[in-house]
Amino acid sequence: MGRVMARANRTLAAILFLAAAVPTAVAAPAQQAAEAIVSGTSGDAIFKTYCGSCHGKTAKGDGPLAAALRYQPADLTLIAKRNGGRFDADKVYRVIDGRDLVKGHGGTDMPVWGDALKRSGEGYSEKAVKARIRAIVDYLKSIQVK
Repeated sequence: MGRVMARANRTLAAILFLAAAVPTAVAAPAQQAAEAIVSGTSGDAIFKTYCGSCHGKTAKGDGPLAAALRYQPADLTLIAKRNGGRFDADKVYRVIDGRDLVKGHGGTDMPVWGDALKRSGEGYSEKAVKARIRAIVDYLKSIQVK
């Protein structure tokens, strides 16, 4: 039993050492997307859960609720194309979050997802909310029409 505990302690010490030794200069989007994946979700899955009913599973604005809405949901695969080929991740993040109005985005017909995620049944922390929104942004960036 003593050998098993000693081995477990050495293993734990090695893991802690490696965790401390990993460079902290990790790219922010990759880190946030990784946090979302660790929590059991991916940008694709989060998008389909929270956004798909309006924007559609492929983000083209053709979700099952689209026809019932006052305004047609945007085709989110064309964000970069509508912006001269540039995908403005910060603006997309703020639009999804919804807690800070984005000039030029129009009204508030889209849900305020930052608050919705914060109040969800899982009781996400602000860090988890940001990671989930960042995962959606990264997913949207990955599906842009070239």
